[in-house]
Amino acid sequence: MNIFKQFYKSLYSPKDIASFRVQGIGKTILYVFLLSLLSVLPTIYYTNSTMKEAVVVTEETIKEDLPEFKIENGVLTSSEDQPITINKGKFSIIFDATGVMDVDNVSKTGDTLALLQTEMVLSSGGEANSVPYSMMAMDPITKQDIITFIEGSDTAMAFILPIFSILIFLFSSGLDFIEISILALIGILLKNIVRKDLKYRHLWRMTAYSVTLPTVFFTIMGLFQTHVPFGSLINWFVSLTILLLAIQEVPNSNNESTSST
Repeated sequence: MNIFKQFYKSLYSPKDIASFRVQGIGKTILYVFLLSLLSVLPTIYYTNSTMKEAVVVTEETIKEDLPEFKIENGVLTSSEDQPITINKGKFSIIFDATGVMDVDNVSKTGDTLALLQTEMVLSSGGEANSVPYSMMAMDPITKQDIITFIEGSDTAMAFILPIFSILIFLFSSGLDFIEISILALIGILLKNIVRKDLKYRHLWRMTAYSVTLPTVFFTIMGLFQTHVPFGSLINWFVSLTILLLAIQEVPNSNNESTSST
């Protein structure tokens, strides 16, 4: 069965998911990468769109609305003693050298570029991605340095956006592998409850396909920029429910030996 047919079957058929437990691990890993790519498409799309808009808005805002500042030793300093929020249509810029704001605050503000005390944060589609100032090559960085950089960034964006998208994908893939590994560990408890003879490697493969339905659901919600309350709990509950149903579809060892004779 090809990987796209497996994707379709995994949306509704625990019995098929159970049958995938004996396939090669390479094919399962490839499937996880496919799911990861699907799940980050909304984030990549909205992030890229926001970054393009941010370049135009940020240049104008930094020139006209922000106070003088310096980024040195990974820390933003300014004479401004409180956060500044500047709204430009659907896009906002936050300037905070006080440490009051953090990534969680920024992620709730819509499409936003934030210069915080120790990091720069870009929020889009409910997702916030941050870059610590300590990772920047220049030190110190002044307001004029950033203005000069933005003015010459049109060409750089053609390289930055693909690299940024790849980093988002790789980071998401890593999280997905961790999530599947943890769910598969919980699967050991589930298989003991229903008394099925399954090894961890079987459960890991089955878990990779069990997360398909919640992944598709949250991808759709991401496309419509719809926040789902308790999303992580729903994701894990649905994944574990499908995994349990798939485990129950695994034949007992006695049945397998009987059918083989």
